Amino acid sequence: MIVEPLITRTDHGGAPACRLYLVRHGTTVLNVQNRYRGRRDIPLDAQGYQDAVDAARRLSSVGLAAVYTGPLRRAIATAQIIADAAGVPDLRILHGLNNLDYGVWEGMTAEEAAAYDPEAFALYSASPNEAICPQGERLLDAQRRMIAALELIGSRHPGEAVVAVTHAVMIRLTLVALNGVQAESWRRPIGRGSVTAFHVDGTIEVAALAEADPSAGPSVGQPGLTESSALTG
Repeated sequence: MIVEPLITRTDHGGAPACRLYLVRHGTTVLNVQNRYRGRRDIPLDAQGYQDAVDAARRLSSVGLAAVYTGPLRRAIATAQIIADAAGVPDLRILHGLNNLDYGVWEGMTAEEAAAYDPEAFALYSASPNEAICPQGERLLDAQRRMIAALELIGSRHPGEAVVAVTHAVMIRLTLVALNGVQAESWRRPIGRGSVTAFHVDGTIEVAALAEADPSAGPSVGQPGLTESSALTG
C-alpha cells in the first residue's frame, strides 16, 4: 500500500524549532479495566491525577509557553494540572489531538474486540495504515489529523516549549508516521502520564521517547532515548 507523505520539509528561514512534549493523559477506570476508551468522556481516577502531577513535575524546568489538549475531560484535567504548575494562564483545546474513534469497540477489551470482528482486529494489531475501527475511524485518518495538529502547534511556537495532552494510540500513530513502523511493534507501550518529546520546525523529529515501562515514570530528553527519525516529504 502506498501512503503519500504527511508533511513536507519547508524553509522557515532558520527559525528555531518548537520543542513539543506529547503527554498521555492520566489513568481512568477504563484504563485499569484495559478497555478501549475512544471518545467516551470518562474522568481521571485518583491515580490519574497523580499521573498528571508527576508529568507536571517532570516538565517543570522546560519553560512552557503554552499547553494544548484534546477535548475530552481526562485530557483537559491532565493539561490543567500541567498548566497550573507551569504558570500557563489558559488551555488551548485542539480537536486534532482527540482520541481515535473506536466505534463499536469502545468499552470492549481487546479480546472482545477481536471476537466481534476478527479481520478488522487483525489489521488493527499489525497494519495501522490499513486498519479501520468498525463503525469508527480509519487509523490513517486519525494519524493525519494528529500530524496536522502537531504542524499547527509548531508553526505557532517556533523556539518555544509547548505541551500537548493526547492519547496513547495517537502518540503511537505519530511514531508510525515518523518511523514507518508496521506489524505488532507499532503498539509500543506508552505510559499514562508519560512524556514523548519532539522538535517541530517544518519537519517533525523525535527528540526523546517516553519510558516503555509506565512504572518507571515519564521521561523528558533522557540520554539514551534520542531518536533521529524525522517525518519529511
